[in-house]
Amino acid sequence: MTETWRNKPLVTDLLIGINVVVFIAMVLAGGPTKPQVLVAFGAKINQLINVGQWWRLVTPMFLHLGVQHIVLNMVTLYFLGVATEPLFGHWRFLIIYLGSGIAGNIASYFFTPAVSAGASTAIFGLFGAYLMLGVAFYEQPGIRQTARTFLTLVLLNVVFDMFGSGIDLAGHLGGLLGGFLLAYVLAAPRIGRVPRWQRGLALVALGVIAVIAGYGLMMKAV
Repeated sequence: MTETWRNKPLVTDLLIGINVVVFIAMVLAGGPTKPQVLVAFGAKINQLINVGQWWRLVTPMFLHLGVQHIVLNMVTLYFLGVATEPLFGHWRFLIIYLGSGIAGNIASYFFTPAVSAGASTAIFGLFGAYLMLGVAFYEQPGIRQTARTFLTLVLLNVVFDMFGSGIDLAGHLGGLLGGFLLAYVLAAPRIGRVPRWQRGLALVALGVIAVIAGYGLMMKAV
């Protein structure tokens, strides 16, 4: 029973449930694209972050702008979660997801002035986490092949982001980097050991990025 619980994507299911409930609430409140609804539910709006509403660097990862938007993100989250959560464990997976979402929203804040929302910042973080597995455990054929597949998907998405309109490329890349570094810091003991120096280097990189981002937020604050 314990082993079955460990291998089930419980956090993935919980996150999907939260996103769906929030989306239904936004629809009932008037519609997910209405400006007043986006403000009320916590979309990433740079001007409001500048006046101290820093929680808007967290809440956007639970908001979606339409049925197609949430369906695409939740299907992607489900398949990524099934592949990734059992390898990291529930708590590490949750930290990677939330941390990546915040990292992506911070990158979006600095490089994308438009209003933005969506779980894709955190989802790209899960891609980044699995890419870390592909680097750290390259000798394991199953992980190596899956990581290559995910890398192809990431590159295709980046190309589409570059030529598409209304897509937050900075948020996606910020989430990807955040997930990659967080995965190194947290490691994946269910698979094998990650050298301490690699974990330490990733921690230092995260710390430097956090300090720079924090300083930038303070400088932009009104």
